[in-house]
Amino acid sequence: MTLNGRLAQVRLNRQFPGGMLSFALREVILGAIRVYQLTLAYFFVGACRYEPSCSAYATEAVAQHGALKGGLFAARRLCRCGPWCAGGYDPVPPVRSQSARSEFICR
Repeated sequence: MTLNGRLAQVRLNRQFPGGMLSFALREVILGAIRVYQLTLAYFFVGACRYEPSCSAYATEAVAQHGALKGGLFAARRLCRCGPWCAGGYDPVPPVRSQSARSEFICR
């Protein structure tokens, strides 16, 4: 649908399925993390040095930031988690607002 020659403002634009693909990819990643939590995580109880655990961190990061950026946050966290780190409380970074993002745009 068009309104004055422009696309209608809807959450998921049917003419470009990018939002639908991102949603599907996010759900697949969250499902894979949940399968890990229900099966393999049982054998690694207490192995994570951070709070929240790495799988809980990954779930929260993907849910808040989406599949790509949340996946990168989760991968970075997994690389930091090991016997050589001190650990501790490490929350997921908050989502930046639209106004904070516009500050970095060159004009």
